[in-house]
Amino acid sequence: MFINNLAPNFIAEAFMPNNNFSTIELSSFKKNKYVLLFFYPLDFTFVCPSEIISLSKKIKEFSSRNTEVMGISVDSKFAHYAWANTPIKHGGIGNIHFPLISDISKDISKAYDVLLNNTVAVRATVLIDKNSIIRYYSLNDLPLGRNIDEIIRILDALQHTEKYGEVCPAEWKKGQPGMLPTIESATKYLTTLKK
Repeated sequence: MFINNLAPNFIAEAFMPNNNFSTIELSSFKKNKYVLLFFYPLDFTFVCPSEIISLSKKIKEFSSRNTEVMGISVDSKFAHYAWANTPIKHGGIGNIHFPLISDISKDISKAYDVLLNNTVAVRATVLIDKNSIIRYYSLNDLPLGRNIDEIIRILDALQHTEKYGEVCPAEWKKGQPGMLPTIESATKYLTTLKK
């Protein structure tokens, strides 16, 4: 639905990694950074903290790829603050390394069409390029946690495609050759696959 379209801009309050609050405008990253929007249902739940902590542990991987990561839920910035300041052993997430945006109005979730029954966002992953174009858009149902390594692989594929003009086949990983978008190149690649 949103692939190759301009990402809807937003201005929103966020809980920041320095334990303070700030305002974030999506369009401020245009021409400078890739952006990963990581929608999740709610703070103080079950699958959500496992995703947030896993994503935070890999933040250097995103930073090295010039990518800004932002978590988004329909909680208030104060709920984000409380969650980050609650020890993991008590259901919190502890210190994380990217902002958590408050979408308490649900406007961002609606703009990205990720709101479930007008209540909470599904597990949506949105990758936006430096021209503010959505290049990857994925939705998971509430019980299904995401694989952060796969998101990094998708980001690598996008950056490879932009740099070399090649397409990235199934199972492609950073450092591997891609294919030219031609029948000859695809045929040559496919003949190398094990049957």
